[in-house]
Amino acid sequence: MAQRQFKIISDSSCDMPKAYYEEHDVDIVKLGFFLNGETYSGEDGPEMEEKEFYTILRGGAMPTTYQAPAEVSRAHAEKYLEAGQDVLILGFSSGLSGTCSGMIVAARELAAKYPERKIMVVDSLSASMGEGLLLDYIVKKADSGASLQETYEYAESLKLNICHMFTVDNLFHLKRGGRVSAATAVVGTLLNIKPVLHVDDEGHLINIDKAVGRKKSIRTLVEYMDKVQILGKDDPIFISHGDCEEDANYLKSLVLEKYGADRRIEINCIGPVIGSHSGPGTLALFFIGSKR
Repeated sequence: MAQRQFKIISDSSCDMPKAYYEEHDVDIVKLGFFLNGETYSGEDGPEMEEKEFYTILRGGAMPTTYQAPAEVSRAHAEKYLEAGQDVLILGFSSGLSGTCSGMIVAARELAAKYPERKIMVVDSLSASMGEGLLLDYIVKKADSGASLQETYEYAESLKLNICHMFTVDNLFHLKRGGRVSAATAVVGTLLNIKPVLHVDDEGHLINIDKAVGRKKSIRTLVEYMDKVQILGKDDPIFISHGDCEEDANYLKSLVLEKYGADRRIEINCIGPVIGSHSGPGTLALFFIGSKR
């Protein structure tokens, strides 16, 4: 493995296992949430285990989230610039959060303060382990010896090939976020209709289909994947879930059946920041495709 030439920073909305960040030397800017009058995560709030978080949500609690402000992203990046390192930042989709805009503001200020250093920001236009999948490709590129500029250009050329397919078990969390109407949520719940959604080229959540029943909605994710995937033998597939590990493993079995038992598949729980908007029972599939 070649020596990495710069520091990589991302944010906690990419929903990768904490051990991944440590193993691959990625610094993480933390987003946070408010729940029952308390502040969690962020830079200095207490962490909440996913299991506890989703149990509280199933009990009817309604958390709200907050983005990472520009000054927090600035503090993360500046310590590396001060130490003589260049920096690449990968941010949560600007179509869903202002976090990446804050990162861009911070980078502009730091570029003026440290003209001898380079700092570049990639708007992932991705969420959850879709952002995590793009991060994984970036890490591999950087570890191959690519320069900051080469890695930045690689990320920009690849990001709209990072496909997100997902379904939710409960329409009311999408209603609260304005993704479906109240009438759709009520009727859909009564008829056991499960929406199928993706993230578009502007980084927004878009409803593209619906299925009757949970198992059918999970199979539909793989059907959409079949239409656009351009997987090479070494391309991984990521699955994230809102405390529904059994469904995640069922989805994994469908994917392995199609794309080979030796395929690298990563499964991880959706963190509280994304989970506040998607709710318990969300199941998502991420892979490289010809288009989103």
